[in-house]
Amino acid sequence: MEQTVEQKLEALYELQTIHTKIDRIRQTRGELPMEVADLEDEVAGLETRIQKIKNELDDLEDSIVNRKNMIKDSQALIKKYEGQQDNVKNNREFDALSKEIEIQGLEIQVCEKKIREHEYEIRTKSDIYEKAVQNLEERKGDLAAKKVELETITSETQKEEEVLVADAEKYNEKIEERLLTAYNRLRKNYKNGLAVVTIERDSCSGCFNKIPPQRQSDIRQRKKIIVCEHCGRILVDETMAEDIKSHIG
Repeated sequence: MEQTVEQKLEALYELQTIHTKIDRIRQTRGELPMEVADLEDEVAGLETRIQKIKNELDDLEDSIVNRKNMIKDSQALIKKYEGQQDNVKNNREFDALSKEIEIQGLEIQVCEKKIREHEYEIRTKSDIYEKAVQNLEERKGDLAAKKVELETITSETQKEEEVLVADAEKYNEKIEERLLTAYNRLRKNYKNGLAVVTIERDSCSGCFNKIPPQRQSDIRQRKKIIVCEHCGRILVDETMAEDIKSHIG
């Protein structure tokens, strides 16, 4: 059976009333869900950073071990070449061995330089690592506290919200698709989520602009759906709003 305009307006305002209650429940959580999500991202980012620094420290330690082994190898070769110099047959062989000893000496110097650089990097990165670990523990503590706070608030209102969401779904089915689309668009357009509003003190209670007397009279007759000329919200009269609020509670 085709709904009258009055029935359509009633269904829209009833849906708005339910949505306003849901919005208020969600507002009690404030910024907590966003704060929890931000802290979770920060913790994940710190964990990734700490693991990266740890890998870099491990690589530096490995490099120092390798460089120390290279120094040992070069020292062994120097000792070997020095022993061979005692048994050379001519200056050419002696000079060739001297060159090899010089090369190994330079190799040792390069390795020692690299070890000093790596040790400096390890000290610097270790400080960064320790600060990051400390920061991570603090952020984990903040996250745990925020989660408890959010869970407490959510558990107190969850049942009520679930009932209201189910009620809203029922009202969605009562409203024709074209009107529901317009309603949802208006809800998204305004921060307070008000798409259907009343006349208060001869004004739109959504944007507070004056409504001409003739337009107010048309709204009260409930013969057509009228929107505010300034903000585009759907307008209902005060009597309808009070009746609906009294039976919805």
